[in-house]
Amino acid sequence: MTSAVNSVVNSAVDHFTYGPLTPALAYVMSCLGSMLGLRLTAQAHVSRGGARARWLLGAAVSIGGTGIWVMHFIAMMGFAVDGTRITYDVPLTVASAVVAIVVVGTGLFLVTYGRGRLPSLLGGGLLTGLGVASMHYLGMYAMNMSAHVSYDRLTVAISVTIAVVAATAALWFTLRVRKPVWITGAALVMGLAVAGMHYTGMAAMRVTVHAPADGPPAPAAGADALDFLVPLMTVISLITLTMLLMVLLSPSEEELHEDAELVAKLELRRRTARQERLARPRPPAAPLPQEQEMPHVS
Repeated sequence: MTSAVNSVVNSAVDHFTYGPLTPALAYVMSCLGSMLGLRLTAQAHVSRGGARARWLLGAAVSIGGTGIWVMHFIAMMGFAVDGTRITYDVPLTVASAVVAIVVVGTGLFLVTYGRGRLPSLLGGGLLTGLGVASMHYLGMYAMNMSAHVSYDRLTVAISVTIAVVAATAALWFTLRVRKPVWITGAALVMGLAVAGMHYTGMAAMRVTVHAPADGPPAPAAGADALDFLVPLMTVISLITLTMLLMVLLSPSEEELHEDAELVAKLELRRRTARQERLARPRPPAAPLPQEQEMPHVS
């Protein structure tokens, strides 16, 4: 009986299995998620109470879910390793999506309710950047394959730095950018930063395949990308499109300001008219008619 002996093979890693399709699509989704998130935060800044919190939550789903998480896993669709099949751990992959949304939401709430002060911006940027990096590497850890994965520490540090700087810039954009043309430009920059962080983190990856001597490695446990990731990304993208519809149907910031100015003008006119009415001199009261004395008949 021949015993199976594992051989260690340094395997080639391909990040672009489908050519430029996956990076281009990933970048587009990142820009769309960022653009919608910026639009939602602009809506939040002119809202109050529960409405503001709901808009910020929508922005967290747009930026964290679509702009970061969906971008990450669309890019991962083009990732392949020679000599082994890749599957994904379902709970860890879902957890990575939750992490992305939660950390972005936390950063948005910090800078919005911190009124854009520098400590809240820097603290929110640091927290969000570290969270985005955690999401990335948690998503990488969710990959199952018959191989050993290691990372170059310097490249990892560079990717985390990019994530923190990009997150801080993104939060600054949410505070300052209002006009559609600037929102579009900021979203293009944010998409580039997220994609840069992703591919820098992927460049840090080293894969060593454990190939049995008696044949190909056994399939790794987990869900296939097409069976699991595509439906999950579709759900998040549909949620994003729903929020886009809500934004399009909601009054813009300029319209809200115009309505507020109109209400203020009407209120001013009402008060002015009332003051003029009170200041107008009243006509003297007419004398009361005197009673005529009836003649006395004896």
